Amino acid sequence: MYKLRIIFISVLYLFFITLSTKAQTRTSSFHEALKKKAIQFRHETNFNKAQHFFLLKKWDSTLVYSMRQLNIGENEELSDYCHYLRGDSFRELKLFDESKYEMNLISKQFTFYPLVNKALGQISIELKEFKKAIYYLSEVEKVALKTKQNDYRISAVYENIGLCYLHLNLFTKSEEYLLKSKELKEKENAPLSLVRLYQNIANLYYEQYKDKEAIAYFEKAYNLSKKINDFDQKLTAAFNMGMIEENRGNFKKAIQYRKEYDQWKDSLNNQNKVWAVADYEKKFAVAQKQKQIKVLEVENRLKNTQRNGFFFAAIGLLLILTAGVYLYAQKVKNGKIILLQKNKLDQLNATKDQLFSIVSHDLRSSVNALKTSNAKLSATLETKNYDELNQLIIQNSTIASGAYSLLDNLLHWAMLQTKQLYFHQESVHLYSIVQQIEYNYKPLLLDKTITFENLVSKNSFIFVDLDSLKIVLRNLLDNAIKFSNENGKISFYTRETNPDFCDLILEDNGIGMSPETIKELLTDNTSLLAKKNNSEIIGTGLGLQLCKQMIKKNGGTLAIESELHAGTKMILTFPKTITNG
Repeated sequence: MYKLRIIFISVLYLFFITLSTKAQTRTSSFHEALKKKAIQFRHETNFNKAQHFFLLKKWDSTLVYSMRQLNIGENEELSDYCHYLRGDSFRELKLFDESKYEMNLISKQFTFYPLVNKALGQISIELKEFKKAIYYLSEVEKVALKTKQNDYRISAVYENIGLCYLHLNLFTKSEEYLLKSKELKEKENAPLSLVRLYQNIANLYYEQYKDKEAIAYFEKAYNLSKKINDFDQKLTAAFNMGMIEENRGNFKKAIQYRKEYDQWKDSLNNQNKVWAVADYEKKFAVAQKQKQIKVLEVENRLKNTQRNGFFFAAIGLLLILTAGVYLYAQKVKNGKIILLQKNKLDQLNATKDQLFSIVSHDLRSSVNALKTSNAKLSATLETKNYDELNQLIIQNSTIASGAYSLLDNLLHWAMLQTKQLYFHQESVHLYSIVQQIEYNYKPLLLDKTITFENLVSKNSFIFVDLDSLKIVLRNLLDNAIKFSNENGKISFYTRETNPDFCDLILEDNGIGMSPETIKELLTDNTSLLAKKNNSEIIGTGLGLQLCKQMIKKNGGTLAIESELHAGTKMILTFPKTITNG
C-alpha cells in the first residue's frame, strides 16, 4: 500500500509542476489599453510595431521594436509599457531571469502594475522560488479583492498560491487557497481547468494521508474528464482511478480503468502514428512524382526539335503583344497626366479670374473714392474750411486702411489657394493672442468709443498655426468694429463644450444680420462679392472667405449666431493642445 502511494504521488507532482508553470491568459483590459496607447502615440513607430507584434504573439519581433523604443524614447509611461512587453515576451520564450529583470524595471505608477506582480509570481514558480511567488500573487489578490474586477483571474491566482503552499508542505494554507479556487472555478464552468484543480486537491489530501477526501476528488476529476476533449487529462484521470481501485483491492475495476488508460494512450500513439504514416505517404508520393518527371524529361528531349519553331514563334508574338500593351498603357498614362494638368490649369485660371475680378472691382472703387476725396481735399484747402478738411483726412485714412486690409487679405488668400502659405501648428496661449489683437485695434476702438473685454480663460491652449489664427481674429474684430454702433461693446470669451476642443466666441452688440445673410456667409461658393440690404458695396467678402479656409485648415469650425439689431456671435472651435502628463 505504501509503495503504491509513493508511485501515485510522484505522478501527481509531475502534474502539479506542469500546471503551476502554465502561462495565464492576458486580460482584455490590458489589450484594449495597449491599443489606445498605440493610437495616442501613433507617431512613435517603434512602440506601435512592438504592441502590434505582441498582440500577434510574435515575441522576437516584440523584443526588437520595444528595445528600439526604449533607446530613443523619453516618455516614462511608454517605457513602462515597453518593459512589460519585453518581460512578458521573455517569459513566453522561457527566459525567466531576463523576464524578471525587465519586470523589475517597471515603475509602480504603471497602471497595470498588478499584472507585473502576477507575472513575477509566475516567473518565481518557474524558478522554484515559491515563497517569492506567494508574495507577488498575494499582492495581486489584494488588488483583485479591492477592485472587484475579474481581469486578474483570481481563481487562477488562488490555485497557484495553494500549489506553492503545497510545495512548501504548508498543507492548511494550501487547502484554504485551493478550496477558494474551487468555489470560483465551479461558477466559471471551465471543465478542463476544474479537472486539473480536482487532481491537485486530491494530491493535497493524499500528501496528508486523507485517503477518503482524496479519492472523492479523484472521482470528481475522472467524471468531469468525460466532458472534455483533452486526451492527456482523460489518460491521467483514468490512470489515477486505476491506482485507487488497486489500492482498495478491487482489481476488476482497476483492470477496467487500466484498459481505459491504455485506450487513451493508444489514441495518442495512434495520432502520432497517423502523422508518421502521412509523412511517409507524402515522401512516397514525392518519389513517385520524381520518377514521372524523369520519364517526361526524356520524352521532352525527343520533342524539342518539333517545339523549337512553335516556341520562337510564340516568343515573337508575345513580344509584339507586350510592346503593344506597353505602348497603350503609356498612351493612357500620358492622357491621364494631360487631363490632370488641364484640370490644374483650369483651377489656376479660375483663381486668376477671381483675383482680377477683386482687383478690378474693389481696388478700383477704393482708388476712385480716394481720388474723389483728394479732389475735395484740394478744394477745401482753398476755402480753408478746417472742419471739413479734418473730416476728409479721416475719410482718406479710412479708405486707405480698407484698401490695405483688402490687399493683405488678397495676398494671404492667393498664397493659400496656390499652397505657398507657410503653415505650422503649435501650442498657442489664446488669452495672450487676443490681448495682442486688442492692442493693434485700440485706435479704431477708441475712435468709435467701443468697450473691449478680453474674458478668455488664461488656461486655454489651442493647437493651431499662429499666423493664420492672427489673420482670422484680425478680420473678425475688424468686421465687429465696422458693424458696431458708437459706444458699443465687443467681447472675446471661451467656453468648454468638448474635452478635445475649445470654443472662442467674439460677441458684439452691433447691427446684427438676418438668417439669410448667415446662411449665405457660411455657404462655400465661388462668388466673393457681398452687399448690404441697401445695395451699397461694403467689400468683397474675401476676409470671411479667408477666415473660413484658415479655420478649416487648422482643424476647426466656424458658426454664427445673430439677429438683426441684436448683435452677433462668431463662434470659432479649435482643437486643444494635447498634454501627455
